[in-house]
Amino acid sequence: MTTYTPKVSKAWNNFTYFMFAIAVLMMAGGIWSLDASFTAKGYYSMAALMLVYTTAAITKALRDKEEGDRLYNKIEDARTERLLAEVSGKDSN
Repeated sequence: MTTYTPKVSKAWNNFTYFMFAIAVLMMAGGIWSLDASFTAKGYYSMAALMLVYTTAAITKALRDKEEGDRLYNKIEDARTERLLAEVSGKDSN
């Protein structure tokens, strides 16, 4: 069996953090300069925060499902190898 090694570099992580910060600043600037009432600005701010949260939650859920599938496949591979070893051991007797 092979072990899983993440293929994400520090440069990629830094880039994503930087782009997230830019997006937050642009959204905050856009809401602040919006010619609307305080209530409308609050609504858009809450919607933006919920969008960020749900994006992170969906990403985590998909990653957890993929990691769970990988673990399940490792368990199934180990069971298959054990079964094959048992069968091949019985054939040689």
